[in-house]
Amino acid sequence: MPISSTTHVVLIPSYNPGPKVLETVRAAREQWSPVWVVVDGSTDGSTAALQQLAATDDGLQVFVLPENRGKGAAVLHGLDQAARQGFSHVLCMDSDGQHPAQLIPDFMARSQQQPQAMVLGLPVFDASAPSLRVKGRKISNWWANLETLWMGIGDSLFGFRVYPVAPLRQIMQRQRWMRRFDFDPEAVVRLCWHGVLPVNLPSPVKYFQADEGGVSHFNYWRDNRLLTWMHIRLMFGFALRLPVLLWRKLAGKQVAG
Repeated sequence: MPISSTTHVVLIPSYNPGPKVLETVRAAREQWSPVWVVVDGSTDGSTAALQQLAATDDGLQVFVLPENRGKGAAVLHGLDQAARQGFSHVLCMDSDGQHPAQLIPDFMARSQQQPQAMVLGLPVFDASAPSLRVKGRKISNWWANLETLWMGIGDSLFGFRVYPVAPLRQIMQRQRWMRRFDFDPEAVVRLCWHGVLPVNLPSPVKYFQADEGGVSHFNYWRDNRLLTWMHIRLMFGFALRLPVLLWRKLAGKQVAG
């Protein structure tokens, strides 16, 4: 039986996910209730299949955006719904089957133990992971840790995470960034600036080939340009916040000592 919660909800943003989405949603529902899917303007027929599944499952709800707005925009829609319905935390996971649904209870339990923190998946890659992406993410991780003075972000790009709703929603409503592929790394950096500490839990990740039903919307040139511009913005924000971040770091060391 799935674990039911009135504070923590699983949130799955979905855009043209292919056949894996129903597998992903069913796997999440086996572990948790409720599960929400935000369909981000999909055109692949998955919307109707998800709505049909939700029609026979009280623990599943599907929200449909009329056009593709990006992952961050879909997450923000889910955050708004969570705030309206009284949920304090969301666990975000991708719709393509890469993230381990069996770890949902563990991540939620850690979040319930440390509700002021964000619980970040620390990816454990297998042979299916493209080496270029595994190596390339190290660059973004280094910048994210610099921008937060090494507050403890294990991986800035892995999207299997539990976020506290209120601070993330407040951050996103204050500015127009974080709406597309830049959402995952910018969210953790800005939450660290906000004082939300990261907790890292190991999490296996699986990359599926096309013949296995895998779908990827990652574009190396487009998305890496977006990440570069994001880190330029964040470095300006980091420079402005440096005195506060240094004070926090020094104060933390004094307390630890």
